[in-house]
Amino acid sequence: MIKSVSVRNYILIDELTLEFDKGFNVFTGETGAGKSIIIGAIDTAFGAKLNKDVIKTGSDKAFIELVIILDDEFDKSVFVENGIEIQNNEIILSKEILPASSRSRINGVLVTQDFVKGIREQLLDIHTQHQSYNYVQPKNHIILLDNFALKPHKDNIILFKEKYEKLQNLKRKLSSLKDTVNKTIQQSDFLKFQIKEIEDAKIEDIDECEKLEKELDILCNIEKLKELSYSSYWALYGDDSNIISALGNIKSNISKLSQMDESVLNVEEDFINAYEILKDIAHKMRDYSDSKENDNERFDFIQERQCLLDKIKRKYGSTLEEVLTTYDKLSEELNAIEVSQDEIVVIEKEIKEIEAEIENLANVISSARKELARVLSKAVTEELEKLELPKSRFEIEIKASTMNERGKDSVEFMISTNVSEPVKPLAKTASGGEISRIMLAIKTIFAQADSTNTVIFDEIDTGVSGKASQAIADELVDLSKTHQVILITHQPIIASKADLHFYVKKEQSDITKVNVYKLEGENRVKAIALLAAGDINEESTSFAKNLLGV
Repeated sequence: MIKSVSVRNYILIDELTLEFDKGFNVFTGETGAGKSIIIGAIDTAFGAKLNKDVIKTGSDKAFIELVIILDDEFDKSVFVENGIEIQNNEIILSKEILPASSRSRINGVLVTQDFVKGIREQLLDIHTQHQSYNYVQPKNHIILLDNFALKPHKDNIILFKEKYEKLQNLKRKLSSLKDTVNKTIQQSDFLKFQIKEIEDAKIEDIDECEKLEKELDILCNIEKLKELSYSSYWALYGDDSNIISALGNIKSNISKLSQMDESVLNVEEDFINAYEILKDIAHKMRDYSDSKENDNERFDFIQERQCLLDKIKRKYGSTLEEVLTTYDKLSEELNAIEVSQDEIVVIEKEIKEIEAEIENLANVISSARKELARVLSKAVTEELEKLELPKSRFEIEIKASTMNERGKDSVEFMISTNVSEPVKPLAKTASGGEISRIMLAIKTIFAQADSTNTVIFDEIDTGVSGKASQAIADELVDLSKTHQVILITHQPIIASKADLHFYVKKEQSDITKVNVYKLEGENRVKAIALLAAGDINEESTSFAKNLLGV
């Protein structure tokens, strides 16, 4: 429950602190006095959409602070996990509002808006006239119905939404992949052509071009090479007057010389080595000359090979090394495309599997909703009888719809407030006063079903009077026995039932200010009399005392 609220420099409020009762708290005052400002401050502290215009004119910031007492059953681990210490089941929720930003704290620890909204769902339910309008709209009825459910159904809704979002993401990914693959079919074919062209070239040596060029030079000069090599051989070893024969004679002379003078033995050894080398060179020149023959086939092959490699280099790189680098890149691109095609098959399979899971889960959820609709319809109808709509029939219509994030159901609230009329859509049939009572009935049932311990109503009694007001008052009193109720009202019967009565007054001098007074005794009698008759006189005062039982 909300123990107290403190507000500074918020809209028309300079500084205000109010302490609430755990039961039925009511605000009254003239229209436009500022009652909704206080409810708005509580809503803002709990993470409602923020308007920076709430900072009071002339102030640099606004400040709201709520002291909240938690139930013993409240799961406090969420605070512990965020480093927030709790003492005596009490937290202080504060919000500082600056022109360009805002900050929320719990027990002095800075927290996010999402964190605040998360605990709001467990602590507070605010119902405004705007919400009444939203509740009437059919698009919100499925949410209201699901909120009435117990945890297993709500868990299924969460699970379904996760799977549905996953399915949509997979479908988007599949569509993107298919677009990519479709766009790259031509690219893929061209890549395959380029890769095959390089592969067909069978490049195994990055220096092949240089080697072929040298070999071609030899083939082009084969006759000259044969002539030069053979003439060299002939001069060394060919005829009777060849160099080797002459050197043989010299060798013989040096050998004789060394036998007579050992000092020339080294000369003899060097000469013999030179002699043998020249003989070996002569043989190599002969063999070289004999090996060189015109090879037209090899000549043609080299020229064709050079043409092919030149073509490959023009297209894929200035050197064979660059060509092979290009080949690797092309292969990677093709592989990426082929991986995408493989991925499409995998995703399509996954989509079929998750679609089957979603269909089964949607059936479970739909069955649960039909049972929920039966229970909730009966409960709302019973509540409406208490609220002076005894002949009403409230039904919840569930039809099949296109699959969406909440399943495959279309939900709409139907009502008949006249025994002779069939049920029709709530949005088209209920009057303002009836809507107020229907909303109160739904809120009462929901409050009893969930763990929320504070319920705030901003003029839930709009459009009702007489016995309907008495019925609403009795309903609120019953609700306040198990929940803290905070209410803005213009109905004297409802205001008289409150455990704590605040009167809101707008006062103007040089500036406009909103002040709030806690009413007791005679002041409360006067406030009820003013609500009843718009004037304080003997008759209205007597009426007020009768309502208050004084």
